Amino acid sequence: MTHLIKFSLSFLWIFSGLTSLYFARDTGYEILAKGGVDGLLADTFIFGGGALDIIIGIWLISGFYLRQCCKMQIVVIVAYSIFLTFIEPVYWLHPFGPLTKNIPILVLILVLLKHNKLSRS
Repeated sequence: MTHLIKFSLSFLWIFSGLTSLYFARDTGYEILAKGGVDGLLADTFIFGGGALDIIIGIWLISGFYLRQCCKMQIVVIVAYSIFLTFIEPVYWLHPFGPLTKNIPILVLILVLLKHNKLSRS
């Protein structure tokens, strides 16, 4: 079961990163502009965030330092969620759940983290 969680989360991270970089970049710029982020800083957020998502997805698949990877995922999700909450809190009520989906994702990461901790004991 944990392999399924690991690969599902990895797919999510990689797909989100690719989407941010190649398919929905304009949407990212629009969201950042609402928060007063534009120019070089917006470019850095878009490309850095997309690359970070892809790196986390690959890291997760690799299985190396899985506990640290899980902790990194939690930090990134919480940071993204806080940032987006300040920019556009209405996303908590969005029907496609760009923020609400983070709650079950965090639960899956915690399950993976706990299982990894138990398997190393």
